[in-house]
Amino acid sequence: MKKQLLQAVAAAALLGALPVAALAQNVAVVNGKPVPQSRVDALAKQLAAAGRPVPPEMTPQLKDEVVTREIFMQEAKKKGLDTTEDYKEQLELARQAILIRQLFDAYRKEHPITDAQVQAEYDKFVAANSGKEYKARHILVETEDQAKKIMADLKKGAKFEDIAKKQSKDPGSGAKGGDLDWANPSSFVPEFSEAMIKLKKGETTPEPVKSQFGWHIIRVDDIRQAQLPKLEEVKPQITQQLEQQQMQQYQEELRAKAKVE
Repeated sequence: MKKQLLQAVAAAALLGALPVAALAQNVAVVNGKPVPQSRVDALAKQLAAAGRPVPPEMTPQLKDEVVTREIFMQEAKKKGLDTTEDYKEQLELARQAILIRQLFDAYRKEHPITDAQVQAEYDKFVAANSGKEYKARHILVETEDQAKKIMADLKKGAKFEDIAKKQSKDPGSGAKGGDLDWANPSSFVPEFSEAMIKLKKGETTPEPVKSQFGWHIIRVDDIRQAQLPKLEEVKPQITQQLEQQQMQQYQEELRAKAKVE
């Protein structure tokens, strides 16, 4: 008799604990419907993937958001909005977007960018940007006559920077006295580069230089060997660029293999 009583007490305790355990897995019960903790976890994961990680102190707000969504969703269902064609079409589009995102995420995990790939891309960057850099100024005007007039004024002692601020039609550099900062010759149009690299430090072009933008008077203030960033400094950007290129190629391959009628 005593043994049966103990078994009954144990069974009652176990049954009583089940609702508590189940409740611990929910953040709330809205109009009799449980709202599972998994929704909060999924929303937190979604935000983190979008670059907005949720700190612990924000968890109550996240739970409140999930509960609020359940309240609104229940009301929408009461009105039968989950049976409309518009809802079904949007649901299908959302389903497609989720599956496509997962497809691409899986591809990235299966095809990570290697250090060797990053190094090769960096070497190409160095090869294309090595050599000399020029710290130049220019004054850009509409006509050759204007340019020649400015050159005559410079020979008479007019200050290059002052003329650039007043007359240059290049708003970016003009406001800075024509300053183009340090740059590789490849950064400029060919006509400009060819004239600039012939100059020594402190020299100004002997004649105006014509390009697609107008007429330039160019002065070189300084010359140095190219200052390139180290691999470690640009590795994240190179990796992102290679990932984008790889993903684009993957998408093109899928489209090429697909039979579209």
